[in-house]
Amino acid sequence: MYLGLKLFRMTKDINELSEPFGTEMNLTIPDFCLVILIGASSSGKSTFAKRHFKQTQIVSSDRCRAWISDDENDQSVSDGAFELMRQLVDLRLRARRLTVVDATNLLPSHREPFLKIARSNNAFVYAIVLDPGADTCLTRYQQRDDRNFPEKVLAEQLRQLSAGMSRLDGEGFREVFRLESQREIEQVILTTIPMRSDKRSQFGPFDIIGDVHGCADELLELLQTLGYQVELTGKGENRKAITIPPEGRRALFVGDLVDRGPNSPDVLRIVMDMINAGHAMTVPGNHDIKLLRWFNGRNVKLTHGLDLTIEQLGRESKSFNKRVHDFLDGLVSHLWLEGGRLAIAHAGIKTHMLGRSSRSVRVFCFYGETSGETDEFGLPIRYNWAAEYEGDTTVIYGHTPIPEPEWLNNTLCIDTGCVFGGKLTALRWPERELVSVPARKMYVKPIRPMAHPPPRPGIKLNRPDRNDDD
Repeated sequence: MYLGLKLFRMTKDINELSEPFGTEMNLTIPDFCLVILIGASSSGKSTFAKRHFKQTQIVSSDRCRAWISDDENDQSVSDGAFELMRQLVDLRLRARRLTVVDATNLLPSHREPFLKIARSNNAFVYAIVLDPGADTCLTRYQQRDDRNFPEKVLAEQLRQLSAGMSRLDGEGFREVFRLESQREIEQVILTTIPMRSDKRSQFGPFDIIGDVHGCADELLELLQTLGYQVELTGKGENRKAITIPPEGRRALFVGDLVDRGPNSPDVLRIVMDMINAGHAMTVPGNHDIKLLRWFNGRNVKLTHGLDLTIEQLGRESKSFNKRVHDFLDGLVSHLWLEGGRLAIAHAGIKTHMLGRSSRSVRVFCFYGETSGETDEFGLPIRYNWAAEYEGDTTVIYGHTPIPEPEWLNNTLCIDTGCVFGGKLTALRWPERELVSVPARKMYVKPIRPMAHPPPRPGIKLNRPDRNDDD
């Protein structure tokens, strides 16, 4: 679930809810996101922020007023203070830094500018509502000598807080955490974890495998050529893949495991069992996502090989189909690896999308850069996004079948059209050695010639980067 209201007491995992226990309140957020604190004056937002976040992560309306006028209570500079806040939030999210907005944020009009900035930076947004109770806020207000607004302003803020909670639903928050008493606020333990695509702690060596498209025999041959021992055993419910990888190596798949080829179920078995054994990771391709949408009852066209995959899965058990659904449903758009040196995405990814998540990031990772129009073959017009790539992260991708892989601007497409009678290709990383096995046959005739698409209009295609070992 990407949008919507989540009012709860505790999460053990970013996607898992549980009931409260003991005396602690555990909140879990990604280590890159925007956090918007919501609460009336004197609700404890600034104290909460200082307790759980670094000072540099907090963008405070009071501090911005002070920077402008030397007085954090100077309401006459509030417009400038919030303009400065928006600039700081934007700069920090561009730099992929966790950022906290410390202001009352009681109205949708207050929150929307920050939500918009987060969307433009492909960042999740979390709301933390602090509501210790009207009496607590009023008592604190009366005890403070640093507030110069009348008590009726606080009363209006408390009214807005009470009336506005239902409006949070649909505003675009990934999650909303509501702390409804001072005790809950004080008991919070806040934990940050990496985004699911952020695998920078994972290092190779890897064997990165291009689009398989149901070509199980070729996949087995390629894995064996790479030094993996793979055996498919059993029948029906007992059918499984047993894999022993070369010491220290793992396989990475760039997606499009299914469709068009003769045996998508066994391809899925091999990949799922390798992942379960810790021998592989994968990202989904657009064909895999389309299969997931079919599983979910969406209105999808049974074209481009999906009809064949559905027919093949129809001969499998319900439990296997459920396993495939759950497997595809749990995949993330891309993998960012090796301290940021390497990224895997089905159709590619741009630098400003790495380690981030949004609809636009997912669409690009699944489909690449398109014009929104179709060509003479009735297929989407694609552009060669790699022609403009200038990132330090090496991007390995598939999606576009080509006769031979060729390095371009620190990127490499390794879809060599196995299902179209080409070959199945892997890249050994970090050796940058290409390994291929030929297709057993042309399972499907390609609709359009296998080749890189052109760059966007006006973009010059540079000569490919080459290595001495190529």
